[in-house]
Amino acid sequence: MVDVLVIGGGPAGRALAACCVRAGLSTALLDPEPGKSWPNTYAVWRDEVPDLPAEAIAARPRGTLAAGRSCSWLDREYLVVDNAGLRRWLSDDRVQQVAGTSTRVVNRPHDCVVHLSGGGTLTAGIAVDARGARPEGGGTEQTAFGVVLPASQAVRIVPGDTAVFMDWRAATAVDPSFLYAVPLGNGRVLVEETSLAARPGVSLSALSARLHKRLEVAGIDARGLPRERVRIPLDLPLPRRGRTVPFGAAAALVHPATGYSIAASLTLAPRVAEAIGEHLHSGPRAAARAAHAALWPARAVAVHAMRRYALRSLRRLPPQQVPDFFDQFFALPPHSQRAFTSAREDPAAVAAAMARLFAAAPWRLRAALVR
Repeated sequence: MVDVLVIGGGPAGRALAACCVRAGLSTALLDPEPGKSWPNTYAVWRDEVPDLPAEAIAARPRGTLAAGRSCSWLDREYLVVDNAGLRRWLSDDRVQQVAGTSTRVVNRPHDCVVHLSGGGTLTAGIAVDARGARPEGGGTEQTAFGVVLPASQAVRIVPGDTAVFMDWRAATAVDPSFLYAVPLGNGRVLVEETSLAARPGVSLSALSARLHKRLEVAGIDARGLPRERVRIPLDLPLPRRGRTVPFGAAAALVHPATGYSIAASLTLAPRVAEAIGEHLHSGPRAAARAAHAALWPARAVAVHAMRRYALRSLRRLPPQQVPDFFDQFFALPPHSQRAFTSAREDPAAVAAAMARLFAAAPWRLRAALVR
């Protein structure tokens, strides 16, 4: 038996498992394929994870561009994560790794039993679900389709050694999407056609067709190149309080209006581990309550509600006004942009950023946002 069993070996699960061990808790990590590399590309703002080590950084672009109808340079450092390096940074040899898949968790008065798909069980004081979000169909989603290009070809559509956070200038009149592009290091660049938020999500086949049209116009043949597919649920409700502690996307840590979650998971892992460690001696129910309080204090709940409101407003904008909205957003001062994207527990700052954008917007955009 261990104190904590973390179910799910992605970045969120590994971050929390390592923090639990460092908090003095015996910890196991349950993962179907513990040695499998993470396929997705992750990126963070440097100010969100200031202690991210060099080994966990694949690329540090010289600048970050964003565009609604016109281009802006963003005054924040954007980092592309090296997955192998991040995995090493988040690993701790004291965490017991177990290959397997959980089918159910049975909570008992003083511990829990996790049943495995191949038979057998694991016993822990408390279980953490870090397997990601499992929403029901029909919700609001961010979807993207990308290819990895040689840098020598990518410069035909994006500036060299530059992150393109969003470029809406070629957005379609129906289900608009934007270009996202980041250097990956070693002479490679990921370019993606991304739908920010749609309900239901824009199909990957539609995004693939749009991206290949972009590349074709630039004279780039993407056949046979590595691909990336993204599907992120955005309108996640706050998790219910229970004996099993959710973490990462399973705890609704996905930013409702941007789809980002890794920085929030890395930031909150020490706090949640400390809460579990301080209260597990009082029983698993007390530890779960403390973990939930660490994840979702009242100020974070208020910010989450405002961001979900922003998500609904964005989703309902007429497609032709989406680039206008982002022109206004990227014209905000850096501290206002940072508040909306990263200030998870500062409702006053988030509200001020939203109000500032509304006040600066032309009346047609204001009317659309109000509707």
